[in-house]
Amino acid sequence: MEIGQQVKVRRVRQRIPGNIISRVKQNPIGTIKDFKMVDGSGIGFWVQFEENLGTWFFEDELEPIS
Repeated sequence: MEIGQQVKVRRVRQRIPGNIISRVKQNPIGTIKDFKMVDGSGIGFWVQFEENLGTWFFEDELEPIS
């Protein structure tokens, strides 16, 4: 996965704000805007949605859109 790529949120395993959960339930498609190493072993991706809402997701929570 890379910056600028569209992804679908498959699941949520962390606590995120209620307004973003509602948004993901309506339309789980967003765009990767940034990424960073987390805990030295995984990668976190900042996913932004249409309404300029966004949050961090782990790689296993996302599915690339072709």
